[in-house]
Formats: sequence, C-alpha cells, structure tokens
Amino acid sequence: MDLFTYMRENFQDDDSPLAKRIRPETLDEMVGQEHIIGKDKLLYRAIKADKLRSLIFYGPPGTGKTTLAMVIAHTTQAEFRQLNATTAGKKDMEQVIREAKDIRGMYGRKTILFIDEIHRFNKSQQDYLLPFVEDGTVILIGATTENPYFEVNGALISRSNIFQLKPLSKENIKTLILKAVYDRKGMGAFDACIDEDAAEFLSDMAGGDARNALNAVELGILSTERNPEDGKIHITLSVAEECIQKRAIRYDKDGDNHYDIISAFIKSMRGSDPDAAVFYLAKMLYGGESVTFIARRIMICASEDVGNADPNAICVAAACAQAVERVGMPEAQIILAHAAIYVACAPKSNSIVNAIDSAMETVSHENTGQVPPHLRDAHYSGSEKLGHTGYLYAHNYPNHYVEQQYLPDELVGRCFYEPSDNGYEQKIQAYFRKIGKGIKQDD
Repeated sequence: MDLFTYMRENFQDDDSPLAKRIRPETLDEMVGQEHIIGKDKLLYRAIKADKLRSLIFYGPPGTGKTTLAMVIAHTTQAEFRQLNATTAGKKDMEQVIREAKDIRGMYGRKTILFIDEIHRFNKSQQDYLLPFVEDGTVILIGATTENPYFEVNGALISRSNIFQLKPLSKENIKTLILKAVYDRKGMGAFDACIDEDAAEFLSDMAGGDARNALNAVELGILSTERNPEDGKIHITLSVAEECIQKRAIRYDKDGDNHYDIISAFIKSMRGSDPDAAVFYLAKMLYGGESVTFIARRIMICASEDVGNADPNAICVAAACAQAVERVGMPEAQIILAHAAIYVACAPKSNSIVNAIDSAMETVSHENTGQVPPHLRDAHYSGSEKLGHTGYLYAHNYPNHYVEQQYLPDELVGRCFYEPSDNGYEQKIQAYFRKIGKGIKQDD
C-alpha cells in the first residue's frame, strides 16, 4: 500500500457514514437476526467453524446483510473479495476469479466473493459465476433486497443456502441508536446525549431500517448546537422529529416488497376486511405507487372476487379508474379508498372465475364440436339451404325464455357457470328456478 492509498483509506474511515463506522466486526457484536445467527443456529456455527458454503442474504434495506458479510470477512481465514453489482462488470468478476485461482493454487486457500445487490447482475453475468461456484473456485455470498427466487439464477440458488433477514425490532434499533450516540466508534467524541422519548421516536419511525435511524442520529448531532448550560449536544424529541421528516416505510414500487403489499391489498379486499384494505392502500400511496396501477387491481378484484354477487362492484371500480386519471393526486386517494372499501364490503363470489377457467380448460383440451345449426348466422340469402333454421326467439315465450340447445352436441349438459348463494347471485338462482333452467347443485 502506498502513502496516498493509506491516507485515502484513513480519511474515508473518518468521514464515512455513521452506519459504517459502528459496523460490528464479530458475531457477538451483531444486533438482531437471532433467528439465523443465534448461537444454536446453523449459520452461526458455520461462520465460527469457517465452514461456509455459498450463501444468499435476502431482506429489506438496513437489516444487516452487508454487515453480516463484513463479519464473515473478519472471521474467515479465506481470502475475501467484495463487488457491488451496481458498479461492477464482467471484467471485475474475471479479475477476482483469476486471483481466486492463483490463491487456491499457490496457497490452498479459498476465496469468498461477496456481491452486494446481486439481483442487479443480468442473467449472463450470473451465469458467468456458476462454474466457479460449482468447482469451488469461489464461495459466493450474495446480498439482495429482492426475492432471490425471482431475481437470481436458479442454478446459483440451488447451490446456495438462502437466509432471509427480517426488519430489525424497535428494541434492536434503540440499542443501535444508543451505541451510535455514546460509543467512541460512533459519535461519542461529540459529547452528545439523547432523550428517552427521542430514542423511542427514532426507533419507531425507522421502520426496521437501522441505516435510516443512524443517519437521523448523525444529522441530529452534526446540526445541533451545544447547550450553553452543560456544553452537551442534546438530541431532543423536536430534534429527532426534524431529522426524520417523513416516516420510512418498507415499500419499493419496483421491487419485491411492491408485490407483497399489492398481494396483501387484494387479499384484504377479497377477505372482506376494509380496514386492512385501506391500510395497504395508504402504504402504497405513501410509497409513491401509481394510482392507475392500484385502480387496475381494484377492477380485477371487483370481477374476480365479487363478480355477480354484486354486479355494481365492477361499475364502481371502473368509475374509480376513470376518475383517478382525471383528478390526480392527492384527491385520487379518496376515490381509490371509496372503490377499495366498496369492493371489500361487497358480498363475494368467484363463480365467474370458475366459469371462465372451466370453459378455457374445455376449449383447450376437448373436442368442442360445431355451433348448432339453428344458432348460426341466418342474415344472408342461402342460409336456409345450409340448414341454418329452427332458432327460437326467446322474447316470444313466457318469461322471455325458451328451452333450446345452445352448446355444441359434444358439450350438451355441461355446466360452466354455477352461481353461488351469496349476494345478487341468489336472485340469479331464483330467476333460473323461475324459468325452469336447471342449476347444478353440490351433492
């Protein structure tokens, strides 16, 4: 290391963010994630014994994925190399692989390659790593905020242990805040203190993201004047509130969490829970989700999960979709809430879904025959010669209904739509009984 490199690295340590300065170096210093690094857990034992195989750490930002990788770097006897997929390319990987082969050949030591944001590597970049993971040239540790089963090469997944990191608890965050304020590795040299209610507030507002809380602490200490009475920097509740202007919620509209929240939103409407539905709607709106995307999902739910149990649901949802495009935010949130709550409170039926699924299955896999002759187009000369006769006009008969064959011969008697006994579909059943149309009943 030359003098300039030495000076640069030392200045970086002094000026690096608080979250990096107080990053633990041993497993015993880690805060949270006891479900995977508790002393009786597999990962803890593997790290302590330096017997790691390839790993993928998956979880929201600020939960300790990179920190855990750095702990492994300080613990292992293997060589440790780090790349960030947002800036590294194939040439960087090729260099690491060459070094790993040389180290393995000359010294018999393994190389651990840590790739942060591994989901940002494209398929060909991930494919490049596969043979070297397979033959043991490198032990891969990947970190990702995205669901690895969606974003990481399946072959890499099959050769790795997946560990999901959870958002840190409020107590975990508070422990880190106090360490940041009072520890010499953190901001201890500033002679600061933090009030109990301020620590509680930041712990709660961080939303399980340690980095968010520590950034707020650092900003508060660096921007607050010393108290003239005791010469200390006081982080009060008002200071803490200024440092976090907006609650940090775990919502990435382009990532995995996006799918989790929209899934919960839809399932809450389907489950007739308007409180949960409007809560998840608020999370999406707060996170900047597209109002047109939300409106489309409400329309789908109105047909898929309400259907003819309340035919007005799709009308409300469609009107909502049109209105939010014309009105825009912030008022669009009222319209979306109107539609979401209506759909959540409506009686439910999936009979329409079952009907179209069954019909599609039939069309895809069975001989469906021909349209009966009496239903074919007869609005041209010569249709009678083709036998397109015999159609009975329903409005000429009592109740505007007449018994005749509509399905092809091969499907006569097949039932696709079975109205439920919920909501408006009760009236559909009653109408079918009135006109004498049979309804398939459960045995």
